[in-house]
Amino acid sequence: MKFREILQQYWGHDDFRGIQRDIIESISQGRDTLGLMPTGGGKSITFQVPALSMPGTCLVVTPLIALMKDQVARLRQLGILANAIYTGMTHEEILVILDNCIYGNYKFLYVSPERLGSELFQAKLRQMHISFITVDEAHCISQWGYDFRPAYTKIADIRSIVPEAPVLALTATATPEVIRDIQSQLRFREENVIQMSFARANLIYIVRRCGDSPIDEIDELLNVIPGPSIIYTRSRRKTEEIATWLTKRGHAATYYHAGLNTFTRNERQAAFQQGDVRIMVATNAFGMGIDKSDVRSVIHVDIPDSPEAYFQEAGRAGRDGRRAYAVLLVDARSRATLHKRIDETYPPLEYVRSVYEDMCCFLELSFDDGSGFVREFDLNLFCINFHHYATRAYNALLLLSRAGYIEWLDPEDSRSRVMFTITREQLYGLPLTKTEDRIVYYLLRNYTGLFSEYSYIEESLIAHVLDLTQDEVNETLIALGRAHIISFIPRKFIPRIVFTQRRVDLDEIILPPSISDDRRKQMESRIETMMQYVETDECRSRFLLRYFGEKDTAECGLCDNCLGEDFAFHLDADEKAKAVGERAGAYFSGLSDEQFQTLRERIMETLRTQGPTAITELDMPDVPNRLLGLALHLMLLEEEIEYIGNKPIITIPQHNT
Repeated sequence: MKFREILQQYWGHDDFRGIQRDIIESISQGRDTLGLMPTGGGKSITFQVPALSMPGTCLVVTPLIALMKDQVARLRQLGILANAIYTGMTHEEILVILDNCIYGNYKFLYVSPERLGSELFQAKLRQMHISFITVDEAHCISQWGYDFRPAYTKIADIRSIVPEAPVLALTATATPEVIRDIQSQLRFREENVIQMSFARANLIYIVRRCGDSPIDEIDELLNVIPGPSIIYTRSRRKTEEIATWLTKRGHAATYYHAGLNTFTRNERQAAFQQGDVRIMVATNAFGMGIDKSDVRSVIHVDIPDSPEAYFQEAGRAGRDGRRAYAVLLVDARSRATLHKRIDETYPPLEYVRSVYEDMCCFLELSFDDGSGFVREFDLNLFCINFHHYATRAYNALLLLSRAGYIEWLDPEDSRSRVMFTITREQLYGLPLTKTEDRIVYYLLRNYTGLFSEYSYIEESLIAHVLDLTQDEVNETLIALGRAHIISFIPRKFIPRIVFTQRRVDLDEIILPPSISDDRRKQMESRIETMMQYVETDECRSRFLLRYFGEKDTAECGLCDNCLGEDFAFHLDADEKAKAVGERAGAYFSGLSDEQFQTLRERIMETLRTQGPTAITELDMPDVPNRLLGLALHLMLLEEEIEYIGNKPIITIPQHNT
């Protein structure tokens, strides 16, 4: 089946976008390929379509467990066989999935990078027919990248097990240095980069300064920019606070962070995607894999640690190609706050050693013991007992993990599991309480195979459907377990620590520069770049594009710097914004109706005469850039003109000709 036919059959699209086809053709020819596509560019299509056209299983490596679950669920809804392996699954569950891949029962196998090093996985991989290997978030393999993950380095070892399988590496953000390193680390047979411009002509970048509390600024922005909005903050506590404030001011808002249970996260994500709530206040746990193209604004309350992170998160606005805003709020403390994160993320060696010693005491581990030692580790209790700040202690543990002294296993996917320990016939004859009977009935109706294997359950979902409290559900499941009716394994949010070697003396602990000092310097450099972005007076789009290696780009003509100091949001007194409906929520000061009409006619006449024209080539030397930008902005909002793709080239839409 040809690529386009597959696209139409499963996804209903008539044709590919941007560089999707180029990437698909490259990997289908057996060439190692690095595809760089901005957020919203349709990365998943570039490996899902060719995999369906080729025999064998596509191995997809991704660190985003929530995203892999979502993609597996979507593929299954399309009738495509797919499964995933990640932390928290039992040995038996993993074994069944791997055997099914050997038998050719799956077209896609998603795995977290941590699973690649297991002997079981590598032994089974040798028996599989792998069409190609997809590496999502490929920048994670580069030590020069902003989100380096040591587990990604195991991918190169996988290549030696299936040497005939080409690699498709995908990422939304990478500097020229990282692009080179990705190809080197993944052992590309030859350099092969397919890249589309990172330019987003429909996205207006803005930096606004505010006081200690950003709520008034956020409220003003939401009042003048219509449509869905994502507000990012680093603090879980602040997500709830801001959402509560906005709700009190009449906005439909909710909040999202990794500390919420799975049911609540899914419920709130669905409410936002379906338009039941307009505003999502979230940490960076929200956004990956979110299929919502009409987000009109992304507002950052806290400055991200790197241009890569900011560009990716801001890029979730305006995926439909229509006008959208990326607003960064800063205050007098922003620089000091950013530099504080450096010390928290890369604490000094002496502090790391003290955490190691305290950890060993906390776990009651004696000297020369420890190799293969596995224990649950309650970080909060540890910090209370030994007087550590949680963030700094956590990052010290991560450094110890990267240095090879321990392995830190996050608890992210340790969900509850249930299996019946009696037969169906025995179950029907038992005297159960009303609540027990309702829960048992729910389990039997909604989960399969419960009499032969464990199934993952979500207590919060059961509580919601049956109108019970979560405590009532948990207590009932525990009671059924004590009665030997079910085997119930409760969820655990406690991480685990694995000692990969014996307990060592403190002076034996060293941190190689590649995981500590070098990484700290890289973080310092990225933070300084973010502060330069905040303080620059040049076009903000051009600033970001230059960081990602795009030289000689045109000014966007629409950001706050391009429009000058008069750039401001407000609703026009004569409510002109209402004339263009929801599209025109923002109107800039400094442009009178008479000026606008004059400029409008000149711009339209130029386009009628010359056809599609770059903004920088509009021949109007007598018009200040600020006023020209204002006029263009209003014409775009009113759909009198439009951009061609993601380039700063304007034309008259077909419906206006």
